[in-house]
Amino acid sequence: MPELPEVEVVRAGIERWVSGRTVAAVEVLHPRAVRRHLAGPDDFAARLTGQRLGVARRRGKYLWLPVESAAGGAPERAVLAHLGMSGQLLVQPQGSPDEKHLRVRVRFADAAATELRFVDQRTFGGLSLHETVADDPDGLPDVIAHIARDPVDPAFDDDAFHAALRRRRTTIKRALLDQSLISGVGNIYADEALWRTRLHYDRPTATLTGPRTAELLTHIREVLNEALAAGGTSFDSLYVNVNGESGYFDRSLDAYGREDEPCRRCGTPIRRRPWMNRSSYFCPRCQRPPRATA
Repeated sequence: MPELPEVEVVRAGIERWVSGRTVAAVEVLHPRAVRRHLAGPDDFAARLTGQRLGVARRRGKYLWLPVESAAGGAPERAVLAHLGMSGQLLVQPQGSPDEKHLRVRVRFADAAATELRFVDQRTFGGLSLHETVADDPDGLPDVIAHIARDPVDPAFDDDAFHAALRRRRTTIKRALLDQSLISGVGNIYADEALWRTRLHYDRPTATLTGPRTAELLTHIREVLNEALAAGGTSFDSLYVNVNGESGYFDRSLDAYGREDEPCRRCGTPIRRRPWMNRSSYFCPRCQRPPRATA
């Protein structure tokens, strides 16, 4: 599933090509693509048509377009996009051939001959229209108000994050994937940051000191920013930016996907272990497992 860097790359493309445009027509080609809009496809299309879209925003793995209020002030509604496993938001020339898995088409009321397309092979993602959190200047959709800020957000509170880790009876990788605690970090970038910090994925969060948490946050930010600069991580053709281009951070991964390859730090073969229906990649020498407690 796309993580923060991949979603931010898409958000930046949406901001460039879509923000500030007025919707002329919406065509829902597969109802599952708007299933989170409980009033149905026709209502989704009707409510969005004629609306001007604001600056694209993101929190963690979610991105949204505020619907600008005619009276001014904070937006009252927003179009939320969740990419799921294979969702793509593409800006395409009008009249270009439809993608095989095109689910939603949005046309605009201006002279720019481009349209926004939501393409989703596995139909796990989708678009939906939601009320926003009252008086939130970014037009945050109310359905994601519980999602924590991400570590590259200037308003992220490092001290509060450390205090939350110390209070929880969990392990560090579970905590990093808890989107109510810290958002935007998924399986790939958690493994990368833990490798850089020399922390085992099963390390209890209550054992982390303040300096250790600060070091981990530093490495999380480094990994996310490096991946963002590389356009994200693409292991297949499912993740692309709005122009259909893949990212290439997978060439720089130190742990994830490198089972049996030598650790770039000590030369010990990287190991993979099943973990919560996923896999964890780690160096058994650099990231020693926690001692068993009686």
